[in-house]
Amino acid sequence: MKIREEVKYVVSGSLAGIANGFFGAGGGMFLVPLFCRWVRMEDKRAFATSLAVIMPLSVVSGIVYLIKGEIDFFAAVPYLLGGLIGGIISGCVFKKMSSKLLRRVLALFIIYGGVRALLAI
Repeated sequence: MKIREEVKYVVSGSLAGIANGFFGAGGGMFLVPLFCRWVRMEDKRAFATSLAVIMPLSVVSGIVYLIKGEIDFFAAVPYLLGGLIGGIISGCVFKKMSSKLLRRVLALFIIYGGVRALLAI
């Protein structure tokens, strides 16, 4: 039985939204593989498209945390500046990286985050 395209999009977006809401980010770890497998999107396009999806999800999650009084803007400023610089650098390097290397870097970050989460328990 073939899953309708709309269902694939809703499931992918829901998983990304859940990850974003719980962890403040991380929706790309769901979206990139789903874009590649379900939608047959080329790897680099999947990475870039996931960013376009994650940005509004991050805004929504941020608004929820803001309403709940959980955001410390002064603590966030240095990270915002560093993130801006890192985003510019990675955006420039992204074009030059192979899809294989991008997948491996993503996998390493996911493994690193998983190990840290497990050891913190």
